[in-house]
Amino acid sequence: MKHLLLSTVLGTLVATTSLTQQAQAETPADQLIVGFNMNNVLTMDPAAITGSDAVQILNNVYDTIVRLDPDTKKLTPSLAERWEIAPDNRSVTFYLDQDATFASGNPVTAEDVRFSLSRPIELTLAQSTWLVSRGYSPENIGEMFEVVDDKTFRLHLPQPDDPRLIMMVLTINGPGSILDSKLVAEHDDGDNGTAWLTNNSAGSGAFTIGQWRANEFVILNQNAEYWGGAPAMSRVLMRHLPESQTQRLALEQGDLDIGYSLAAADLTALETNEDITVETVPSAGFYYLAVSMEDERFANPKVREALRYLIDYDGINTAIMPYFGVERQRPINSGAFGALPDLEYTLDVDKAKALLAEAGYPDGFDTTIHVISTQEFLDSATAIQGTLAQAGINAEIITGGGGQIYGAMRERNFELLVGRGGGGQLPHPDSNLRALIYNPDNSQEAGLTNYQGWRTSFMDEGLNEMIEAALVEPDAEKQAKLYQDIQEEMEAAVPSIQPFSERVVTAAYQDDVDGIIVDPWVARFEDVVKNR
Repeated sequence: MKHLLLSTVLGTLVATTSLTQQAQAETPADQLIVGFNMNNVLTMDPAAITGSDAVQILNNVYDTIVRLDPDTKKLTPSLAERWEIAPDNRSVTFYLDQDATFASGNPVTAEDVRFSLSRPIELTLAQSTWLVSRGYSPENIGEMFEVVDDKTFRLHLPQPDDPRLIMMVLTINGPGSILDSKLVAEHDDGDNGTAWLTNNSAGSGAFTIGQWRANEFVILNQNAEYWGGAPAMSRVLMRHLPESQTQRLALEQGDLDIGYSLAAADLTALETNEDITVETVPSAGFYYLAVSMEDERFANPKVREALRYLIDYDGINTAIMPYFGVERQRPINSGAFGALPDLEYTLDVDKAKALLAEAGYPDGFDTTIHVISTQEFLDSATAIQGTLAQAGINAEIITGGGGQIYGAMRERNFELLVGRGGGGQLPHPDSNLRALIYNPDNSQEAGLTNYQGWRTSFMDEGLNEMIEAALVEPDAEKQAKLYQDIQEEMEAAVPSIQPFSERVVTAAYQDDVDGIIVDPWVARFEDVVKNR
């Protein structure tokens, strides 16, 4: 069975020349072999994808007009070599790189940008929600997306907003993927190219889609004429390897260059291998304890404040969260501008008991904790169950799949819940605040299930107003200060969701492979090289 992965994948799928026994101890020098989980990869159409795994693939196939720097999370040029934000913050003018071309050889034009941004909205596909949530619609995109000339595109904002936030949306492959409109038109069977794009690509990226099979593999072929400079890798094979132990074994044998979905136990083992690098970076969102304020006990701010002191933040993050999260108590991702230094709550049972007594619960009470059955969630819930008990709160754990647990949250049918979420795919405070705090209408009829503030029945009109004001403040320094004020106000308001860990992502890769970007939302392989 040794080297089965390499022989079958490279021999059968990649069809490389036969390898010697000596060469089978490592992957080919000009090919990258990647292990990840493809369960949620259902199409290669940028407008219809869901989840970060598909984004990770298409980052290599489609360019966006701007990018996020993987390290600083600042906006950087891509297809647009520069841009200008209007003084009134209601439009952004992008000047496209004169040398940018698609893999077909067609030049990248402003009409391609207009077509690409319009297509998901016109077809009401999954990725349309990013821009629809910012006020774009089939009725207004003709006016909002302006072709000034072949190399100049102007994006108008349909409502007061932060243009930098819209630009961050456009860095994401899906809503921001720029397609070769001429090539798509050649394969338009009345569906705007949807059927063809399921299995083919029309991008300007460093690679093209060679072949893919659901829950098996994706082969990316080098775009030798890439306008940004041809990548070192002639081919990338991304293999569906959902079992962590399989990825670990393949890495140890040299049959895999990168593993993106490894369990903590296997990552711990790989840390001891001098030929393997294990790297962890911040990602989007948080692990948290949520309460339902539909329950009168948790509607009491003293009870919610007591819960802040019944979480063993250090213990959970030290024993349970390595490779999953790092301690973070503020509901703003640490990489967002304006993020304040973290709070310093600690497990303090005596203080929690005093707060519970003030709230009228000196002896505690009985409750339930909903949690999905995945290990780090369940272990965290069990730890919290133990510390709650020290203050007389007896919590029964209710486990289930994601649909059951988050379904109960969307239906407002829970008491306590250990979960994960809270925005953060965009390094902008509004991304977290809209997900976790903002709630414009707390009525049952509103059904605002996208807002976790609504799911937990938390509504603070003062915070809503502060969030709206900060979003449209045009001065960057003043805006950052407004977001800092919001964080201080949230601490006093005691929201319904208390983060205990900021999510991270971890990958393991061969030590002689350079240029790896770990975060799947911004990962690209165009700069990967092998030092062999």
